Amino acid sequence: MLAALTVRDIVLIESAALEFAPGLNVLTGETGAGKSILLDALGLAAGGRGGGRASVRPGAAQGSATAVFEPPPKHPALALLSEQGILVEGGPAEGEVVLRRILAADGRTRGFVNDQPVGVGLLKDLGGVLLEVHGQADDRGLFDTATHRALLDAFGGTGTAEVAAAFAELDRARKAEADLKRMAAEAAADADYVRAAYDELSALAPEAGEEASLASERALMMNASRIAEDVQAASDALGGERGAEASLAVALKRLSRMDQAARPGLAGAEAALEQAFANAEEARRELDVFLSRLELDPAVLERKEERLFALRAAARKYGVESDRLPEVLEKFQAKRDAVETGGAGLKAAAQAVAAALGAYKATAVKLSGARAEAARKLEAAVAKEFAPLKLGHARFRVSLVPQEESAAGAERVAFEIATVEGAAFGSLAKIASGGELARFSLALKVALSEAAPPAALVFDEVDRGVGGAVADAVGERLQRLARSTQVLLVTHSPQVAARAARHFRITRKGDKTKVEMLDDEARMEEVARMLSGAAVTEEARAAARRLIDEAAPQKKARKRA
Repeated sequence: MLAALTVRDIVLIESAALEFAPGLNVLTGETGAGKSILLDALGLAAGGRGGGRASVRPGAAQGSATAVFEPPPKHPALALLSEQGILVEGGPAEGEVVLRRILAADGRTRGFVNDQPVGVGLLKDLGGVLLEVHGQADDRGLFDTATHRALLDAFGGTGTAEVAAAFAELDRARKAEADLKRMAAEAAADADYVRAAYDELSALAPEAGEEASLASERALMMNASRIAEDVQAASDALGGERGAEASLAVALKRLSRMDQAARPGLAGAEAALEQAFANAEEARRELDVFLSRLELDPAVLERKEERLFALRAAARKYGVESDRLPEVLEKFQAKRDAVETGGAGLKAAAQAVAAALGAYKATAVKLSGARAEAARKLEAAVAKEFAPLKLGHARFRVSLVPQEESAAGAERVAFEIATVEGAAFGSLAKIASGGELARFSLALKVALSEAAPPAALVFDEVDRGVGGAVADAVGERLQRLARSTQVLLVTHSPQVAARAARHFRITRKGDKTKVEMLDDEARMEEVARMLSGAAVTEEARAAARRLIDEAAPQKKARKRA
């Protein structure tokens, strides 16, 4: 609900602070006192355009409007704030949402949400879910055709989850078919090249790491003769007649022949010699094994060079490193398969699209039937409100216009009216006149009261041009609506004002507007003024007291009992 509104230096208002109550809140006062200025200021805080009627008070450097909302848990505004990373003090279950707009004298504005600077677009989005303004300039809420489908679904209890799931599957199948068609077209355009490339790489059969291995082997073979000489010389140094092994063997033999009394002292040296002999022997064997493996055949070197050069040439041709040639081969294989088996794949994809489309149409037809039934009920509910609201010649219909498949169903929903008997139907905002517009919105809100999302409702002179029984009917419906949704309205009707839960009087002295919240006695006096004019008579006071008493909820409860 809208908890409070603070206005400073806007048009004629130097300073005003209003604290609203749940239920019906009314603003009354003489024409020109500044009632609509307050609504303009509220609209400014909620993202409306600055300038025009909502301008800075003459002599002031800037003006401001601050609206404090207390949304219930899980309200759409809280989700919107969460998406923007704006915290709600006290937590989303109990926090306040404070919208503030500062208006400079040159028309420039700045917006804030919970004291964090934001763009006007976010203020407007928040205002759209926290507040519904109905009047001559209304272009959002009930009169925005973008909201009509969701309102009808909420009224009829028609869920769209099944259709959304079917549409998602249809969309997935269509994208898969499009991808296959694109691949097949690309492959077909280069079919000869694809086949040739696949055949070439398939014959080459490249392996990851193969180039490095071949390069190492080639370098080894090109230096094989010199390497063999060096390795053989090392082997001879170890195992020849005067090699290390022979010298070590002589040393060990000498130590073994020494006197037994001396040998214990030479045990360490003898063990070291034995270890050295074993190591030398092992080293010589490793050298001999290497020599046996060393390839000296020029034909083998030529084959390895040819393979290495072929890999490098293929890598240059396809613009990749040699180690990635196996990946290139896989890609060409996939394209070749698309050329050769693409027809079967496309046929299967087309069948999947047809099946998904059939499933979607079945769920969409079911939803369309439910919407048609809900539309008939809503038309009847709205029509029921027309006569008491002096709209007896008006007709209302819910237009269901077929459209392409979507996640929300197969039709566009639009609320339309005809205000004159025999006239064509048209959109609400274009057909209805100023006074009719607010009463149409009231009729719709009453019919949709259980389905509309929680928001504060603002009506600008919904009772304009009516009186007596019609004004009483307007007031009764506003009071009924206010049981589930907070309502704020400007009114000149005493029958409507008498039903208020909270009453504000707006007066003007000179170039300043004053706002005051009325207690019970002052409220009765204001209703009497509205009944009789400037001179308030005792008869008017008695009539005002009777109106207020009859409008009180407890009185109505006793009457029903």
